[in-house]
Amino acid sequence: MTTLGGALIGCGFFAVNQMHAWGQVPGAAITAICDRDPARLQAVGDAFGIAARYADAETMLREVRPDFVDIATTAQSHRALVELAASLKIPAICQKPFAPTMADARAMVEACESAGVPLMVHENFRWQSAILAVKRVLDEGTIGTPFFGRVSFRSRYDVFSGQPYLAEGERFIVEDLGIHALDVARFLFGNASAITARTARVNPAIRGEDVATMLLAHAGAMTSVVDCSYATLNEEELFPQTLVEIDGDAGSLRLGAGYRLSVTTSAGARHEDVSPELLPWASRPWHNIQESVLLIQRHFVDCLREGRTPDTSGADNLKTLALVEAAYRSAATGRTIDPAREL
Repeated sequence: MTTLGGALIGCGFFAVNQMHAWGQVPGAAITAICDRDPARLQAVGDAFGIAARYADAETMLREVRPDFVDIATTAQSHRALVELAASLKIPAICQKPFAPTMADARAMVEACESAGVPLMVHENFRWQSAILAVKRVLDEGTIGTPFFGRVSFRSRYDVFSGQPYLAEGERFIVEDLGIHALDVARFLFGNASAITARTARVNPAIRGEDVATMLLAHAGAMTSVVDCSYATLNEEELFPQTLVEIDGDAGSLRLGAGYRLSVTTSAGARHEDVSPELLPWASRPWHNIQESVLLIQRHFVDCLREGRTPDTSGADNLKTLALVEAAYRSAATGRTIDPAREL
């Protein structure tokens, strides 16, 4: 099997996880990296033995001509970089949030579709092993047809120490964390036809909202609640666990603390430990997310080799991003919003 050579743009906080994961993806390797910060470029280059180091993304892509590019920068830079990759016919996997505006996101999808190159969004929460286990139970039909679901992420973990920019934006939890939970809701329950949202800022040291509660309407009688908080002091800090509750007409499912999956039907209850694998380079409590990075990057490479559309393609992620925009619109107006109007 020929190894696919990749290039990484952005050597910041989270990109280190991506570099570790690329080292475990069969048939793929990062051969060049880029960052405008010399210190970060050197640190990642030295840590992973990458000799080809660039301060300019266009120079790197034109000289290296990689088989794919991993864009691990902040959202404001994504459109220019994705359009650059598309112009050079280079498949791209792009960090979330996919784009700061729907217009940018649509333009990115259109650029890659016109160029005929794959575009995947690094939307990794649905790739967590615990969430995949929930999806498996749903697909098996064990609890019948779902009519209620809840996707919950509540914590007071200090995310600002590693990513201080999160405290500076006018938008925070819905755009940064809620986008993951909303995507999980789409993954488990299907697309939403309406969303009602309330947000609040509890922490006075940040600019954006740190609490959000969202009610979603799905097909049929299915309703879900997506709630996120970085202002919740729990007896046990659960970061970065996502908890899930689902009620169906034949039973119920609970993904609880400590990655404990419980399924209850008329035949009784069964329990399963769906804890993520602690990879050799991973560390608790981040190992849940770190494992999902490996799984999503494997999927991306498999799709490149097999000519398949990635599950979290740019086109698919437009629907998640539309939910984010609709949530902010609902919170601002007090109205229920159809996310399709944001597309």
